Amino acid sequence: MSTHTLSVLVENKPGVLSHVAGLFSRRAFNISSLAVGPTQDERVSRITIVVDGASTPVEQVIRQLDKLIRVIKVAELDAASTVERELALIKVKAEPERRSQLLEVAEVFGASVVDMSPSTLVLEAVSSPGKLDALLAMLDSYGTCELVRTGRIALARGSDVITKDDTESYAAESAA
Repeated sequence: MSTHTLSVLVENKPGVLSHVAGLFSRRAFNISSLAVGPTQDERVSRITIVVDGASTPVEQVIRQLDKLIRVIKVAELDAASTVERELALIKVKAEPERRSQLLEVAEVFGASVVDMSPSTLVLEAVSSPGKLDALLAMLDSYGTCELVRTGRIALARGSDVITKDDTESYAAESAA
């Protein structure tokens, strides 16, 4: 599957996420992952959207997003020059005789134990989506009881894409 990651700067106002998600819904485009959070400017939020490029005309989506009133800037992030992360909480069966092996797997993948019971461990892992997939594959033989993953968040490396100038020009426009 060919995925595309879009970084969308929007005004931090009620209903903006609904408008963005509605655009995808109206055009029957599927969102693989969606994460929203504030930026360094409290008036601006960043939405990170991952879409399947095989079934979604990405260029059309970018043009349509750009037309939304509360959207400040839209950029497609190039996977080769982007830092991407997801958070996963994973509850795994942890029989006493296999617990040390499980802890070794967690350590190799940089996962932390955040809760422990006599029969389970809850691991927290923050990593690239691919590395999380590999961790989950390794944990499969232990028996995953529950799993939750956040949406992907991403930033371009270096000074590419969305810079402080974009939010400053937005501030100047909204003050006028």
